[in-house]
Amino acid sequence: MSTRMRYVGALLGALALLTGCAAPPAKAPVQKEAQFYPRAPDAPRIQHLATFANARDLETVKESGGLKDFLLGEEKVEDALVRPYGVTMSDSKIIVADSRGPGLAVFDLKTRKFSLVSGSGGGRMQRPINVAIDADGTRYVTDTARNQVLVYDKGDSFLAAYGGKDEIKPVDVAIAGERLYVVDIEHHEVQVLDKRSGKLQFKFGRSEVDKEKSLHQPTNLAIGRDGDIYIVETGNFRVARFTPEGKFVRHYGEAGQAPGQFARPKGIAMDRSGRMYVSDAAFQNVQIFDDQGRILMAFGQPGDNLPGLNLPAGVAIDYDNVALFRSLADPKFNIEHLILVVSQFGPNQVDVFGFGKMSGVNYPADEKLEAKPAP
Repeated sequence: MSTRMRYVGALLGALALLTGCAAPPAKAPVQKEAQFYPRAPDAPRIQHLATFANARDLETVKESGGLKDFLLGEEKVEDALVRPYGVTMSDSKIIVADSRGPGLAVFDLKTRKFSLVSGSGGGRMQRPINVAIDADGTRYVTDTARNQVLVYDKGDSFLAAYGGKDEIKPVDVAIAGERLYVVDIEHHEVQVLDKRSGKLQFKFGRSEVDKEKSLHQPTNLAIGRDGDIYIVETGNFRVARFTPEGKFVRHYGEAGQAPGQFARPKGIAMDRSGRMYVSDAAFQNVQIFDDQGRILMAFGQPGDNLPGLNLPAGVAIDYDNVALFRSLADPKFNIEHLILVVSQFGPNQVDVFGFGKMSGVNYPADEKLEAKPAP
């Protein structure tokens, strides 16, 4: 059976099983062996490495070279995720926007400590959905209850709130130079703000001339290596691509059940080779596309004892913290970068995957998943 047929079968099976939001099981399934995608006999490109849902999950992670064992005491209710959505990684920390925390849940992989940053006073979070972190550690959090982008410094001190009543309903945010690209789901557009002042620079995504190029229920966005803005349109079952100045480029995907199509797309991330990763809450997986929009593979679908995703949302790519997970990978599997995926329900609320190749395995010379140098 071909990889494509197995993928379609898993996809249709996931749709058939999706009848509602089931209550999460009491315990996460125990992994007895390494789980790879695609499945044998195809050459592996992705390995599931770890799951983070509460403070105890930090015990499984050891930096290459080893850290001393760190035993946590009795787990507290506040030391666990409640309803996560967005995720990013910075300075050896997995940072999760937890809408029911509410706040930023921080898994520190070096100290192996868990904390929840909720803010205080004028900076208290109410329903954080996504977070982006600048090079200097500044954090930008989209809060859909406050209808604002909240700004904090590296030490979690509140700095500012961008937006006001009826101006914006921010869902996701990305940083490019001095700009903040903010997804406004209510007004079906992207607002571009000055990251230091919050002043509106311009908007794009709504066209009175060509409705086909207009956004509908945009939810998440990512910035590609070319600087273009890739925006998930949950309402249109596709990804829209715009230039940094807001000029429409093209669409990717459409509604459907076949590979490369979408049913409920949510999170999106871009790697350094131009590959696009899009989570789908209906298919329970993440699909990977090449820089031309062609489907390459998918991973995370439930079934056959694989570490399944449950209503996946946020997706993030990380190159800087690979060393922290090398001890969890197969000794022969060489990790190029990490893929973080958030599930809104279930035991595997933040799954970490490694993208790479297995030593000694023959990979096709024309393989589309081969990394390409950045331009």
